[in-house]
Amino acid sequence: MTEKTRYHHGDLRRSLLDAAAELLREEGEAGLSMRQLAARVGVSRTAPYHHFKDKQELLCAIAEEGFRRYIEVLSLDAGNLSEQRLQRFVREYLDFALDNVEYYDLMFGSRLWKSPGITETLKQEAYSAFKMYLEQVRHWLEQGAVSVHLDPLRYAQVSWSTLHGMSRLLIDGIYLDREAMGPACDQAAAMFWHELKLD
Repeated sequence: MTEKTRYHHGDLRRSLLDAAAELLREEGEAGLSMRQLAARVGVSRTAPYHHFKDKQELLCAIAEEGFRRYIEVLSLDAGNLSEQRLQRFVREYLDFALDNVEYYDLMFGSRLWKSPGITETLKQEAYSAFKMYLEQVRHWLEQGAVSVHLDPLRYAQVSWSTLHGMSRLLIDGIYLDREAMGPACDQAAAMFWHELKLD
């Protein structure tokens, strides 16, 4: 059976992305190469290059997938703002980071963002994820649900940075462990809520 009969064009790209994420999870970036990826999927060594020009482009595509998953999983209800909803959002964010480390490391890591080879598509996906959160904060302001003194952009930047910092501490095993993250999540949500309501 040839590669063409086993895979439609879109199917192979999807299979390559899924297999690459598996290799990252199992062996880290050092264990991911285009050759190993082809072997994992069961196609010729040249097949991945029909979809990704090199490993850098492949890693960017994985990060893009991560941001799309982020947008699907994390969405605050713009019409139902409460401290309890913020608590759930904080926990969902950390759960996403911990359950998708292979994506998260690429989404927010210097490996791609400091590289001259970062793709425009990845930049757009990252911007879309942040914009979604920023627009929700702006909606609360327009609806009178938060303090009129709130700067939506600065609030979104600082609160997202806080969540990212907590996630990195958990992923890297530096400070928190997953079993004890509940109180830390609630404290972060309480801080966010206080800033939203501060007059």
